[in-house]
Amino acid sequence: MTDLTCDILISGGGIAGLTAAAAFGTAGFDVICVDPSPPITDRADLKADMRSTAMLQPAREVLTAAGLWDRLAPHASPLQVMRIVDAGGPEPQARMTKDFNASDVSDLPFGWNLPNWLLRREMVERLTELPNVDFRPGTGTKSLFTRENEARVGLTDGSRVRAKLVVAADGRASRMREAAGIPVSTTRYGQKALAFAVKHPIPHENVSTEIHRTGGPFTLVPLPDHEGMPSSAVVWMDDGPVSQQRFHSEVERFEEEMSERSCYLFGPLSLASHRTIWPIITQKADRLSGERLALIAEAAHVVPPIGAQGLNMSLADTSTLLALAQERPEGLGDRKMLDAYHKARDNDIALRVRGIDLLNRASQVHTPALRDARAMGLNALYALGPVRRTLMQMGLGVR
Repeated sequence: MTDLTCDILISGGGIAGLTAAAAFGTAGFDVICVDPSPPITDRADLKADMRSTAMLQPAREVLTAAGLWDRLAPHASPLQVMRIVDAGGPEPQARMTKDFNASDVSDLPFGWNLPNWLLRREMVERLTELPNVDFRPGTGTKSLFTRENEARVGLTDGSRVRAKLVVAADGRASRMREAAGIPVSTTRYGQKALAFAVKHPIPHENVSTEIHRTGGPFTLVPLPDHEGMPSSAVVWMDDGPVSQQRFHSEVERFEEEMSERSCYLFGPLSLASHRTIWPIITQKADRLSGERLALIAEAAHVVPPIGAQGLNMSLADTSTLLALAQERPEGLGDRKMLDAYHKARDNDIALRVRGIDLLNRASQVHTPALRDARAMGLNALYALGPVRRTLMQMGLGVR
């Protein structure tokens, strides 16, 4: 049995865990990062994550600090305009369109969109450049024992790690969170989301488009051209059984349905990847830290994919934790640091979780009167300049 020691053990090698490993490693901490599933870094792999992530402005700062931004920038599509379309009338056609332009609040775009499989590829490459980061794909965490001055973690390969800080980035069913006995509150909506990439004849012009109709939003986010045509990443939320049916439907039928649901705003859509599906929930941990343990990303909070908030909240977790670690390196993982982490992040997370929950419920409404109320609400928000600007700044991660 091998005994390993490090400053920080990161449980989870998804995008959040890999970013945290790169950020702490670049800052000079000794890091071990483990994940039971090796990351899939090839678009053609049937298990590749076909979702994309919009990295909002504050996320760029974290990625730069982690030595990742220069690698990612050449592949990123800027998001200059966020377009909200209400298509809640009797026919699936746009009846109200409102544009939120980043230039109203910033010299930079709202963010930059990147495919998740590509993020993993570039992040894994970055970790190979850091001699103080030991990335162990194919190995998971199975036990956690903490004391006042250190944590001991058992790994699935039989080895044990002694660390000053354990970062749980191991997802919505986090093993480390469960081992620490931290409860979560979960809301289920009966929805599932389909994620896939499409090609279309009409260019997206770096506009992210969220089309609201019963069941949930249909969101197209700009990607670089694919096979010589404009391309977008799509997340399509709807009632669970309906989404499940679409997941298995023949490509031709699926393309007809998604083109209609997109109100043909980009012309007929062609499927440019395989489809992935996952359940939509809201989940929040009752506490973001335990003894020698910090929860980040989906171990701490899960939100529906609306307004590009999910991973950006996760990167704010990492940014806060890193700042606290650098402020008092001698107190890495101690109670003072972890209490400060909880205090710094909990209110912001609670606010965003509540806001996205309300937006999702509004997007689900079936009755015509409520659909009209949603359109009127969008109109009212847009008409109030200061409210619109505040919402856009919140979207950028500004309080």
